Amino acid sequence: MNVVITGSNGTVGTILSEYLAEKKVVVIPWDRGSVPIDNYYAMEEFLRSSKPEVLFHLAIASRQTGRENESWLVNYEWTSELAWITRILNIKFIFTSTVIVFSENNQGPFTLESTPDATEGYGFEKRKAEERVFYQNPQATVARLGWQIGDTSGSNNMIDYLEKQIEEKGEIRASCKWYPACSFLRDTVSALWNLFEYDPGLYMIDSNRKWNYYEICCALKDQHEKKWSIVPTDDFVYDQRMLDTRLHVPSLKKRLPTLT
Repeated sequence: MNVVITGSNGTVGTILSEYLAEKKVVVIPWDRGSVPIDNYYAMEEFLRSSKPEVLFHLAIASRQTGRENESWLVNYEWTSELAWITRILNIKFIFTSTVIVFSENNQGPFTLESTPDATEGYGFEKRKAEERVFYQNPQATVARLGWQIGDTSGSNNMIDYLEKQIEEKGEIRASCKWYPACSFLRDTVSALWNLFEYDPGLYMIDSNRKWNYYEICCALKDQHEKKWSIVPTDDFVYDQRMLDTRLHVPSLKKRLPTLT
């Protein structure tokens, strides 16, 4: 079985590639140097020749090259073209979006009935991309993700952020009134792979059932035996959790047993 992954070197893409390799799936990374994302015919020919059963579109504009409107090109225009090409080639299209399609003014927990309202930046681009995907390819799958948690530092995840806070400020200020959407990377990629067998549509991947940011930080400190100084605050009030019972994503407590 062939699978194409955009963003295969990114936070989620790296772990997804490893996960699929363990399952003997042939992973074909999308090389933007060889297949330009603004050349429709090159993109279609690449997918025709690769013959994937599924395309996981994970890439974002994380490494800016200075091109004008590059973020919009990567997050919206490229996504639109891929949705259309996969439609005409009958390839399963799984596009990863983000909880940030909801602004901080839009309190959760979010459900499938919640209306995205981001009006600028990355969240806005992803919100518009979601709409475009379903317009271009009604058989597509969109999966909203939260903050990712890795097993170690060095992989652009929550642990990296916490260690950077310690390095820069000497402490981690963690709100007891913020309930972040988040999940461990291995659970995220497992859920993404399972979506291959699910019906098309919108899904939300989140392992946080009820825990606030302070509690999660403390549990990560215990798990990794860190000497972090974690200061509880109440300066950020936001429920960002996403609820989608169709996906059996393990609770954070499975990975962080000290959560109460």
